[in-house]
Amino acid sequence: SSMMNETKMVEFILTGFSDFPDLQIPLFVFFLLTYLVTLTGNVLLMTIIRLHRHLHIPMYFFLSTLSFSETCYTFAVIPKMLVNLITEEKSISFTGCAVQTFFFIGFGGTNCMLLTAMGYDRCVAICKPLHYKVLMNDRVCGQLVAFATVTGFTLSLIVTYFIFTLPFCGGKEINHFFCDMAPVIQAACTENNGIETVIFIFCIVVVFGSFLLILLSYVLIFTTILKIPSTEGKRKAFSTCASHLTVVVVHFGCASIIYLRPKSTHSLEEDTLISVAYTVVTPLLNPVVYSLRNKDVHVALRKSLGRK
Repeated sequence: SSMMNETKMVEFILTGFSDFPDLQIPLFVFFLLTYLVTLTGNVLLMTIIRLHRHLHIPMYFFLSTLSFSETCYTFAVIPKMLVNLITEEKSISFTGCAVQTFFFIGFGGTNCMLLTAMGYDRCVAICKPLHYKVLMNDRVCGQLVAFATVTGFTLSLIVTYFIFTLPFCGGKEINHFFCDMAPVIQAACTENNGIETVIFIFCIVVVFGSFLLILLSYVLIFTTILKIPSTEGKRKAFSTCASHLTVVVVHFGCASIIYLRPKSTHSLEEDTLISVAYTVVTPLLNPVVYSLRNKDVHVALRKSLGRK
C-alpha cells in the first residue's frame, strides 16, 4: 500500500504567502506592477539593442541575452504566483511543479554564467584592448552564450530528475510560493538527505564557480586600471564596468544568501522574503541599472523616442 500512496501524488499545495492573509491583495498588486515594469524594461532594452547599430557589440549582445533569460526566468515563477495570491485553491500539479523547478534552475544557472561571460568581456576590453575585436568576435560570443545555456539546463535536468524521483506521499504542502529545490525536497516523504548534499554541491559549483571567475576578471581589471596614468582614463575604464558590477553584487548576494546557507539557520518566512527579492526584484535590476547608468543606452533611448 505504500506504493499506492506514492503513486497518488498528483499535486502540491503552495503555501507561500498564506501566513499573511491580509497582505494577499496588496502583494498581488505590488508583484503585478513590478512584473509589468520588469517585462517592459527588459523588452525595451532588448529592442533598443537590436535596433541600434552602435550597440551591436559583445557587451550589449550579452546584456540582451541576459534580459531575455531573466524574462523567461520570471515567467517560470511569477504568473503562477500571481494566480495563487488571488485564488483560494493554491495548488500546482506534480508535473507543473517539476517543469517550474526545471526552468527556474535552468534559467537561474544560465544567468549566473551569462554574468560570468559579461565579466570576461569587460576583462578583455580593459586588459587587452588591442586584441578585443579578435578575442571577442561574434563566434566567441555565440559560443559563450551557448555554453551558458546548455550547461545551465543540463545541470537543471539532472537536479530536477533527482528531486522528482524522490518518493512523495499524498496531499503535500510546499512551504513556498513556487517549486524551489529545498521546499520540494522537504515535502518528500523521505529522510534521506543525500540528495540535499548533491544539490548543495551543484549550487556551490554554479553560483560559487561563476562568482570566482567574475572575481578573477575584476582582479585583472583593477590591476590594469591602476596602471592607467590619468584619472580621467581610470574613471572611463571603470565606468564601463560599474553597471555589470552592480548587477553581479545583487544577483550573487541574493543567490548565495538563499542557497549557500547552512540548513539549520533556515526560517521559511525569511526564505520567502529573500526569494521575493531574487525572483521579483533582481530581474528588474538589469534594465534599470543598465538604462540609468549607460550613456549608450540613453542616447539610443532618446533616438527611439524621437528626441534628438
